Amino acid sequence: MKHNMQILQELGTANGPLCVGLDTDPSYIPQSVLKNYPSPAQAVLAYNKEIISRVTQEKSACCFKVQIAYYEAMGLEGMKVYAETLKEVKKSGLICISDIKRGDIAATAGAYARAHFTGDFETDIITINPYMGFDTLKPFAEYCKKGKGIFVLLRTSNPGMTDIEQQELKNGKRVLDNVGEELERLRTEFESDFAGQTCSPIGAVVGCTEESDARLLRDAYPEIYFLIPGYGAQGGAARICATLMDKCGGTVNSSRGILCAWKKDSDCLAKGEDSLTMKDIADAASKAALASKKELLDAYKNL
Repeated sequence: MKHNMQILQELGTANGPLCVGLDTDPSYIPQSVLKNYPSPAQAVLAYNKEIISRVTQEKSACCFKVQIAYYEAMGLEGMKVYAETLKEVKKSGLICISDIKRGDIAATAGAYARAHFTGDFETDIITINPYMGFDTLKPFAEYCKKGKGIFVLLRTSNPGMTDIEQQELKNGKRVLDNVGEELERLRTEFESDFAGQTCSPIGAVVGCTEESDARLLRDAYPEIYFLIPGYGAQGGAARICATLMDKCGGTVNSSRGILCAWKKDSDCLAKGEDSLTMKDIADAASKAALASKKELLDAYKNL
């Protein structure tokens, strides 16, 4: 049985490294489109479906990342849209990463694991926050034995990561180095379960906004697959992504750069925001995804 991280790695080789982030806030959709739907949540679902369909047909990405916070913010209807979005990704044949960043004491972590690896919100891979202690990872790792995957926060892309992740310990290591060592330990635990597969179901979130750490972390964890945020709207450069895509590889997330591409698209600008249709903004998102894929692949070729 292939685990989901292995499938993602193979899809990245086939389709390119782009991960399309469906962090779809209603404010990312022009009013001319929103007004045609009974609610903002329904407009979000329609936009998600258009993007999933186009990305799948054009093979511009290997996966989608769905950030749950944007759906929680829309209440009960938003969570229904979240569940429907997960189903659409499942039908596409691409991998779905649910960006939930959970991390809590063991019993609660177990409930979170059940909530997102079974039932209405079942997904392929989830993001996990380890900074409450490594025991919080165990309930999620148990599902990896059944083929699921986890991306554990290692080095995030926000400026505030220096507050905790980069702090130096008495032994001279950084806090994030301790996390990395735990991920290596977990990775080796799964070697016998998934012998012959080229990556572990245990992955790491490594942001691409700081060039100084990219090669250091890629060389430190050559056998761990990375989820790479920060590209595009957050300012992460393709050349940094390329470094992090080396060795075991990684998938590079772009959310607003694709969802809000219509705001910079020449055809949309010429038409005017008040006249845009769902097709117009989906066309712009499609073009942005293809352009991002090309930029990332070109950067990797020039590594």
